[in-house]
Formats: sequence, C-alpha cells, structure tokens
Amino acid sequence: MTVPTTRSPLRSAPPIPSDGFKAMVEADRRRTFLNLDEFGEKHTVEGRAIAAVLDDNALKERQGGQELSVVESSLLLYAAVEDLPARRPAGEGPNVDGREYIVNDWSEDMGIATVALGQTVTM
Repeated sequence: MTVPTTRSPLRSAPPIPSDGFKAMVEADRRRTFLNLDEFGEKHTVEGRAIAAVLDDNALKERQGGQELSVVESSLLLYAAVEDLPARRPAGEGPNVDGREYIVNDWSEDMGIATVALGQTVTM
C-alpha cells in the first residue's frame, strides 16, 4: 500500500532571489507608501513636484515627545531617494512647498529618504 505524499503546509517556501525581493520593495514603496491615493501627497521640493509624505508627529516621537525650547517648525519628509535633489548635509536646506528648511538629519533606507527638517519661525 502506498501512502500518497502531499506537500506539508509547514514546509518553507522556496527562497526569493535577492533581486526579486528588491523588486518587491521597489514596487511597494511606489504602490503603497508613496501612492497619491494611499499615503503619499504631492509636494514641491526644490521646484520639482514629487510624491512624498510629510509628518510632524513622527518627529515629536523621535524627540521623545519633548517640545523644543526654541520656536521652530519641524517635520519629517519621506520621499523616494531618486526624486530628491542630492543629499544635503546637516545645516543646509531644501525649499519644500515654497518654504526654506534646514536639514537636521538625512538618512536613506531601501530607496526611501527620511529627512528631518527644521525651520525657525520669527514672530
């Protein structure tokens, strides 16, 4: 008597080739995170219209919920690395939606740039 062999549902899936994974991440950042119908919004950075996400709440979380002693407007800009101008060092700044900002931090991961921006407000 032969016992039919079935594929166990607990077997691991075949490995995804590294270029396949990279392609999936690339597709996800455009289709989901930066999609104008999902999270992304149209913003102008250095005169160029791009899909990006601006978030001031995430920056407060990064700072441990602390308010800064100086009056300033701060936010995080998330965008595709290739949509932004060349990476800027801390202290220099891009124009975002017609306002000049100063880069406090700029990091890049899996094709998404996370740029912490500050802007001193004069009253």
